[in-house]
Amino acid sequence: MTTRPDRQPTGAREVSIALQTDKTPAAYATLARAAEDLGFDGVSVFADLGFQPPALALGAIAAATSRVRIGAACQNPLLTHPVEIAGQVAALDLASGGRAYVGLARGAWLDGLGVDTSRPIARLSDSVKIIRRLLAGDDEGFAGDVLGLAPGVRLRFPLPSRPVDLLVGTWGERTARWASGCAEEVKIGGTANPDMVGVMRGWLGMSPTRVVVGAVTVCDPDRSVARALARREVALYLDVVAGLDPTVTVPTEVRQRIASAVRSGDHDAAGAAVPDDLLDRFAFAGTPSDIAARIDELFDAGADRVELGTPHGVDGLNGIRLLGSETLPRVTR
Repeated sequence: MTTRPDRQPTGAREVSIALQTDKTPAAYATLARAAEDLGFDGVSVFADLGFQPPALALGAIAAATSRVRIGAACQNPLLTHPVEIAGQVAALDLASGGRAYVGLARGAWLDGLGVDTSRPIARLSDSVKIIRRLLAGDDEGFAGDVLGLAPGVRLRFPLPSRPVDLLVGTWGERTARWASGCAEEVKIGGTANPDMVGVMRGWLGMSPTRVVVGAVTVCDPDRSVARALARREVALYLDVVAGLDPTVTVPTEVRQRIASAVRSGDHDAAGAAVPDDLLDRFAFAGTPSDIAARIDELFDAGADRVELGTPHGVDGLNGIRLLGSETLPRVTR
C-alpha cells in the first residue's frame, strides 16, 4: 500500500469544470478564466487517447487563472512513464503557483496499441511511489513490482513545496480499495448516478478519500435542446461505462443499437437510442435547475466533488456561464 501524505480532509462540497483537450490555447484560457470568475473550485482536462496531451491545455489554464485547482483526470502510466508524469506535474505546479494535482488511471480503449495491460494495480502503485519520490526530491532509487528508478534519477528543476494531491480514476472495487490507502480523491468518470456513489463509498470504507463524479454536461434554458445534444455525447461512451456500473442494467438490444450507430458514424441515431433514464445516470442534461438538483442528489449520496464535463452547452463558453450564474447558486454546498 502506498501511504497517503499527512493531510487534513477539507470536508467541502466542490463543483469543478472539465475540458476536452481539442481546443486552442486561447480557448482554454477563456474558458478557464470564466470558470474561475464564476466561482467554480477547479478546472480539469481529460487525457483521452487521440486528443492533445494535457500539458498544452494545463499551461494555458495555469497562466489564465490564479485560484482554481488544476490537473489532468487522468493520465495513464501504461502510456506515459511516471517519471514523465512527475515532471509534468512539477512543471504545472510551478506554473500555477502550487495549484496542481496529479490524476492517474489504468485507462481504456487500449486495444490494438500493443501495450502490456497486465498487473494494472501493481503498475499504478509503483507509479504513485515513483511520482511521490520524484516530487519530494528523493533520488535514492526505487525497485517496484513492475517499475523502478535507478539511484540518482531526479527532477532537475524547482519542486512543489508541499505534497501534491493524488486523484485515481476508477470504476472498479479492487482499484478503489487500493486507492483508499493512498489517494486524496477517487473519480468515477462518466457518471451522474447517485447509486454508484453509494457503491464507491462502500468500497472505500472508512477511508477519508474523497469521491468525485463527472460526466458530459449540457446546460441550456431549453431542456429538450440540452438533452438532445447530451444524448449524442453520451452515446459515444455509454457502451463502455454502462457495463462498469453494477447498479444499472442496460437491455442488450439498447446497447447493440447504440453501439451499431456509433460504429457507423450515425451520431443522431446513436443519441436517439439513449433512453431518458440512462441519460440521467450518465450525464448532466437539462436546464440550470435540473442540473443543480442532480448535483445535490450526488452530494446527498456521498459525493465530495462534482465535475461538469465538456461540452457544457450548445456553445461551451455560454454553457459554462449558465452553469456558473444559474446552477451554482442553486447548489447546496
